Amino acid sequence: MYEIGRICMKIAGRDAGKYCVIVDILDKNRVLIDGQTRRRNCNVLHLEPTDKVLKIEKGANNSLVIKALKSEKIEAEEKKEKKEKKEKKERPKKQKKKKEMVEETKKEKKAEKVKKPEVVEKKKAEKIETKVAEKKTETKTEKKDILKTDSKPTAKDIKKL
Repeated sequence: MYEIGRICMKIAGRDAGKYCVIVDILDKNRVLIDGQTRRRNCNVLHLEPTDKVLKIEKGANNSLVIKALKSEKIEAEEKKEKKEKKEKKERPKKQKKKKEMVEETKKEKKAEKVKKPEVVEKKKAEKIETKVAEKKTETKTEKKDILKTDSKPTAKDIKKL
């Protein structure tokens, strides 16, 4: 019943309802199909054989199967062949640093570590200065607000002045 060249209809899966041709028999339950479907092995239970048989060779490629289907007036698209992979270029190998260069970088790093505490102290001093300046501006604005009010200043307001 299932022989090479037999036209079948796929009844299960995403290719259901499409025609295919048996290209190879893998074992008693599985066959290799091609045609309107993807070329793949398929369970025999997922195929509905028709009465038509094409004359193709075992393991025929996609273009031969498509030609045979067109002779039976069944339209099928020819699948694109996989592109050849490009050859990878060899990347240049990373060169090892000379001992002299390594020693110089170590000395530079040590020098940076010594400089860091000075930089940290400068940053702390800058932060303190900005905080003091902000407090001064806040107190000046508070004094102006107190003087602007029409009511008499309270004891708390006087302490702020």
